[in-house]
Amino acid sequence: MLKTVRYNCSGMDIDKNSIVATIGITNKKNNVTEYVQETFSTLNSDLFRLKNWLISYNCKDVCMESTGEYWIPIFNILEDDFNVCLTHPKYVKAIKGKKTDKKDSLWICDLFKHDLVKSSFIPPKEIRALRELCRYRYKLICMRSSERNRYQNSMTVSNIGLASVVTDPFGKTASRIMDEVLSCNILDDDKIRKLIHGSCKNKDKILESIKDCNIESDQHFKMTEAKVHMQELDQHIEACTIEIVKRASPLLDQFIHITELPGIQLTSAIIILSEIGLDMTQFENDKQLMSWAGLAPANNESANKKKSVRISKAGQYLKPVLVQCALAAIKNPDNYFVIKYNRIKKRRGHKKAIIAIARMILTSIYHMILTGETFNLSDYESFKNPTTKPKQQPEMTVESALEFLKQSGIGVSTIQNNLM
Repeated sequence: MLKTVRYNCSGMDIDKNSIVATIGITNKKNNVTEYVQETFSTLNSDLFRLKNWLISYNCKDVCMESTGEYWIPIFNILEDDFNVCLTHPKYVKAIKGKKTDKKDSLWICDLFKHDLVKSSFIPPKEIRALRELCRYRYKLICMRSSERNRYQNSMTVSNIGLASVVTDPFGKTASRIMDEVLSCNILDDDKIRKLIHGSCKNKDKILESIKDCNIESDQHFKMTEAKVHMQELDQHIEACTIEIVKRASPLLDQFIHITELPGIQLTSAIIILSEIGLDMTQFENDKQLMSWAGLAPANNESANKKKSVRISKAGQYLKPVLVQCALAAIKNPDNYFVIKYNRIKKRRGHKKAIIAIARMILTSIYHMILTGETFNLSDYESFKNPTTKPKQQPEMTVESALEFLKQSGIGVSTIQNNLM
């Protein structure tokens, strides 16, 4: 029989329009559980009725699935007065063929009663607000990248090979030239040369890349609108970054603390800590954090056969930032991560080496926040300059052995007579 841990708890099955809640009250003497079940809507008035219903049964422990964004309004109402356990749906998945909302709610309640539910990590309110803004900024950057790809596709379709000549197709030189190309029908080579930056290479190829271009009306409209959209997105991203820094200012010391790591700047530090929080005791150890961030190989073994052990899809917002920090860290030729990267790359390749460096960076962040220590690798010098192998001692002869015994105060006369 499973041990009952919570004698009064509730399980909830949530969807867009309704909530099915089940309260399980267990008698401590005979271990018999009585269930009370009721359905509520997701309107605010019914959410407060749900809260009062739980209070009437003196139920303070609540468990629910993290179904999309539907759990957040309920969590906002219950957060201050209840112990809310949010869990991933895969941990409370019901038996196939016997699945209804009421049965799901009862099943979640039973699992929670026996403490068989793995709780999800929910940071405090201020960190959650910072996380929302950081994720919104990430979405804006993804939108800008998509718009840039559309812009470059229009350039390719219009026989403009500027992206193959210049380093940055959205840099100062390329932007000026494209503005001139889109604004006039006949290109003036002298005017184009004046728009090229002095340090720009391949000046002659730039003229060749736009010569005889053919911009149709549809592509002209598409590029014009895309350019305006990108400028608007730049403004939104900048405003979002300013707001993130403002909200992070009360905790600025902790964010600056992890910028001691190579490849991490202030914005990256804020994004990383907005995802993992500032309380590392939420995780059992650094390995659990690596698994939560999707940077640890998975375990997939059956009948002594190992299947794919690729890293999981977890950490969709955290992992890209850590990979960018890892790529920035290996650019400096004189640091610990570059040496580790080069050694792993020889055996496992570039991609796996970068993931390994990202994992090392996150491990360092975990211990720096947990202990408050600065980034100081104890094995850096020995790792960078490995010592030579110790010299092998010469073999001990009989004479040297006897001399050693004499110096140790041991009588050797009997041993000498036997040898003679």
